[in-house]
Amino acid sequence: MFQLFLRARAHNLLNSRREDKGFKARSAERDAETDRVRIEAIMTALDTALQEAEREQAGLNRRVDDALARASVTIGNGTDEYLEREPLDNHHQDLFAADISNGQRRLKELSSTIAHLKFVKAAMLTRFPDFKPPQLNS
Repeated sequence: MFQLFLRARAHNLLNSRREDKGFKARSAERDAETDRVRIEAIMTALDTALQEAEREQAGLNRRVDDALARASVTIGNGTDEYLEREPLDNHHQDLFAADISNGQRRLKELSSTIAHLKFVKAAMLTRFPDFKPPQLNS
């Protein structure tokens, strides 16, 4: 009799634990909010990367323009200026040429990166048309 009692208790205990571990789903509203937060995190990261790349591009563009202006001053305006140029001026011309070349290379890379980021952002917005970014209080 004692064994029957233990067997019944064990059966009840196992059944009660199985019920506690049953499948439970979250509400549809909570799932939608979780999805929105995930998409918002991606969109925020994209916007941040895009803004930083555009700021870098604008600053670099100003510096390249400045280097071009300074290089044109050291060239001179004589027809045979390159024949009589001082060695120091030639050195400065070489430095300006290297800076301008590196700046233009980076500007080209930034332009490509910005285009790619804009494409990814457009793709995100077409894949998640119901996503509305949070309104900032100004």
